[in-house]
Amino acid sequence: MANLSVAENIIPIGEFKTQASRLLRQVSQTARPLVITQNGRPAGVLLSPTEYDRLRSRERLLESIAAGIADADRGRLMDADTLRGRLATRRVDSGADQP
Repeated sequence: MANLSVAENIIPIGEFKTQASRLLRQVSQTARPLVITQNGRPAGVLLSPTEYDRLRSRERLLESIAAGIADADRGRLMDADTLRGRLATRRVDSGADQP
């Protein structure tokens, strides 16, 4: 994510309302988030769809890693040969090896 510039990337909600089209375009082109304030306090953050997707993907990856570490801590491990066997069985069961 691009660095946040306080001078350029924080805007009151009233200004956002009047310049929404331009600001949406800006966020999309620069990939910099826009913090929208209400009564002088942060109320929301506007991200481009690409940046949002990137953040969600990263979050899913980190959750998967944490789940894997938790499984390892609980002793829920398998060696490479067992994994290969299970994957081969799934391929055969799903018909993936058939023409």
